[in-house]
Amino acid sequence: MKRYLFVLRKPPHSGAQVQEMLDIILITAAFDQHVSILLLDDGVFQLKNGQNPEVAGMKDTASIFKALEIYDVNDIYTEVESLQERGLKPGDLCLPVQEFYRKDIAGLMKRFDVVFAG
Repeated sequence: MKRYLFVLRKPPHSGAQVQEMLDIILITAAFDQHVSILLLDDGVFQLKNGQNPEVAGMKDTASIFKALEIYDVNDIYTEVESLQERGLKPGDLCLPVQEFYRKDIAGLMKRFDVVFAG
C-alpha cells in the first residue's frame, strides 16, 4: 500500500480546486490507500470552526473533512507557523491535527510515496 500526502494551501471556498482536491482524497482513500493531509498557509482555514459557507452559496468543506474518518483518513497535519501567522490555534479547528514546525515539513513529506500539492 502506498502512502499519499495531500497538501492543501488554499482557503476554503476559494474555488473549485479545493473541492476537487477533497474529491481526489476521498477517492484515493476509498481504494484502501493510506491517505494523510497537510494544511499549510491559508489551507489551515479549511478546518476553522464557525464557517458559514452556505451564506455565499458554497459547500461546507469542514463537514467533508469531518467525514474523512469514515474513509480511515485520520492523519491531518498542519504547520505551527501557518496557524500562528493567521491567529489560530489547534483548538480553533474542527478536527484534531498533528503540528509540525516549518523546518520539519520537508522531513514529514519524505515519509510518503506520493505527494499531491494543491
